[in-house]
Amino acid sequence: MAGYLWNSFKIAFAMYSRIPMPRAEWEKKNTSFVMCFFPLIGGVTGLVTWFVFFLKEWLPGKGIVFDDFFFTVLLVLIPIVITGGIHMDGFMDTQDALASWQSKEKRLEILKDSHAGAFAVLSCSVYLQIYAGVYSALTKNSVKVVALSFLLSRTLSGLSVLLFPQARKEGEGLAASFSASAEKKTVKIVLGIYLIVLCAVIITVGGHIGFFSIAAAALIYIYYYRTSINKFGGITGDLAGYFLQLCELSMAAAAVAADVIGKGLGI
Repeated sequence: MAGYLWNSFKIAFAMYSRIPMPRAEWEKKNTSFVMCFFPLIGGVTGLVTWFVFFLKEWLPGKGIVFDDFFFTVLLVLIPIVITGGIHMDGFMDTQDALASWQSKEKRLEILKDSHAGAFAVLSCSVYLQIYAGVYSALTKNSVKVVALSFLLSRTLSGLSVLLFPQARKEGEGLAASFSASAEKKTVKIVLGIYLIVLCAVIITVGGHIGFFSIAAAALIYIYYYRTSINKFGGITGDLAGYFLQLCELSMAAAAVAADVIGKGLGI
């Protein structure tokens, strides 16, 4: 069992991040617990995000001053650098498919197309600009929730792979493959524990900021489910990445908005 867990850990980080990992054997048993470790990549992303924000606040006191825009760009790039852009790729492919207004079958074909269309490029550009705007307004209060959001988004994404209908048959995509090979009962329990603990921690740390961020994640999760079923007949790896990107942006935007509005109302 320990060997399977260790290999699942390595596969999770090798597949969903660019963090160097020892070689792993990609056998079916070794991928059984990949989704248990998937949220931990969000933990690394959140920790680096918090650290960069800490430097932004700490360095001026030491006489080292950078323009705020410099740190905003760094914060936007952190998730892409750590993940290698794998989830953004899914976001872009999904935007192309949704913009095609084709049948479910044609949309699934577009998801598999390695070429980026015009709508993918435009959507990515708009997404990053909105992200930059949101991150430019981060504060000590909201950044704590944002750092934890990377864990929650991956927990929800992992649960969707196990709980939602698959658009493709076993072996025809990453989501279907991981869903089929997972020790579903165990992984569901682990991710369920993550979900409960993270929601409690986010609300404890962020108060009303955390509450509104979780509410935003819940709304995006419902949208993700309905869109996946109605437009694609189920989820794929690209759609899971699409959700993850929307979830992280929505949680960050909700955190910043709740922080600003809360201060205005004296909360």
